[in-house]
Amino acid sequence: MSRRIIERRREKVAALRARGIEPYPHGYGVTHRTDALRADFEDLAARESVVRVAGRLVAQRGHGKASFGHIEDGGGRIQVYCREDGLGADAYAFFLDLDLGDFVGLEGVPFVTRTGEMTVRASRIELLAKSVRPIPEKWHGLKDVETRYRQRYADLIANPEVRRVFVARARLVSSLRRFLDARGFIEVETPILQPIYGGAFARPFTTRHEALDTDLYLRISDELYLKRVIVGGFERVYEIGKDFRNEGMDRSHNPEFTQLELYQAYADYGDMMRLFEEMMAEAARELTGGLTVRYAEHELDFSPPWPRLSFTGEISRLAGEDVLDLDAEGCRRAAARLGVETTPGAGAGRILDEIFSEKIQPGLIRPTFVVDHPRELSPLAKVKRGDARLVERFEPVMAGLEVGNAFSEQNDPEEQARQFERQQELRRAGDLEAQVMDRDYIRALEYGMPPTGGLGVGIDRVTMILTDSRTIRDVILFPHLRPEEGLEDPDAEEDEEQSDDEGKGKG
Repeated sequence: MSRRIIERRREKVAALRARGIEPYPHGYGVTHRTDALRADFEDLAARESVVRVAGRLVAQRGHGKASFGHIEDGGGRIQVYCREDGLGADAYAFFLDLDLGDFVGLEGVPFVTRTGEMTVRASRIELLAKSVRPIPEKWHGLKDVETRYRQRYADLIANPEVRRVFVARARLVSSLRRFLDARGFIEVETPILQPIYGGAFARPFTTRHEALDTDLYLRISDELYLKRVIVGGFERVYEIGKDFRNEGMDRSHNPEFTQLELYQAYADYGDMMRLFEEMMAEAARELTGGLTVRYAEHELDFSPPWPRLSFTGEISRLAGEDVLDLDAEGCRRAAARLGVETTPGAGAGRILDEIFSEKIQPGLIRPTFVVDHPRELSPLAKVKRGDARLVERFEPVMAGLEVGNAFSEQNDPEEQARQFERQQELRRAGDLEAQVMDRDYIRALEYGMPPTGGLGVGIDRVTMILTDSRTIRDVILFPHLRPEEGLEDPDAEEDEEQSDDEGKGKG
């Protein structure tokens, strides 16, 4: 079916060109978007002002020599009314021959129908882009999940609620920027292609720079470069950008993701907690109108202050022993008792993290700061004042999702070098995600970095929470998927989700 529809529409394109009509013109002078038209509709109709609107034709129904339709643009929908005696016989026949999905421009006067609907009475009509492929059938939409993610353009056409998610995402990013800019933070940019990757536990994507004859890595974090900027004299900096980790995919992981990282001189992780609480409260108000956010069956209260929960304390309670007294083998045995499968070659800290992620984190629903992480898990953080076995670090968790990470940043170059060396030992033992040595970063610290608090925030996961989305793929416009089969002949696809709108009575 889809092949036949597409072929008929391609024939229409050829026929239009044969008549001297360009089906893909260069532009159109729009005077009003539909939302602006609606806002000023009463005055425009009273003055019988001529307006020019443009959008996708999404509904069409004919009644002899008069027809109605709806066009949709970025501001919504508006009804249009076409009459043969108003447009002329040829132009009216042209309107009737349009297909759903075509982009059209209409010029006319606003009026209100007897049923009270705002409408534009068309006096001129132009085709702005011919839709060769039929749009998804409006009553059933586009429901196949794989197709929705792979053909996001069709998903956006068929499902208005999807568009609302990405509008909310854009508003979230704007809110974060306003919050930080108002507090004296400067937005900077750091390299995505890096000669040494660092700042997180992850395997990188590798690429080749032919002119330099060297391998480079897509960054896994912005951290080490942003702290170099602090060394250079900036006191408050942030970056919002893409990071890349060569890892598996699930409902909260995509190999390409968006992260906010910020660093503040003369601050510690306590300051970062307060900043994060305030920032998330402001974002929640911006997107939802309040501090209580609905996610699945839960009500999440973003009101500061958030509770603090001890990472090692919770694991010790679950395991029935103080896990800080255990070596890697002891942690592995504790994990086995709890039914947690561990990564071969992982150290004690990594094993504890696997226990926490599987057994404790999913139950943390209300926004919570998880604190008191073991040193091995945080080679870039300063030790906890009062307990050198731990570091000053927190992870904000909500609805079972970790949405960030923050430290009192390590600024002692000798201690940082020792922590990197310990990471190398873990790599030699088989932990491929242990962090690598970065001697230039050590050199930067030797110039002196003031006490600094750092924070990373996963934009995708925060968007999930604030838009009540169940998977990260719902908040990334084009998530990564397995390669598509059969794309060499896309016209041969089944079109059960599409309508054969070639007949009349469309809409």
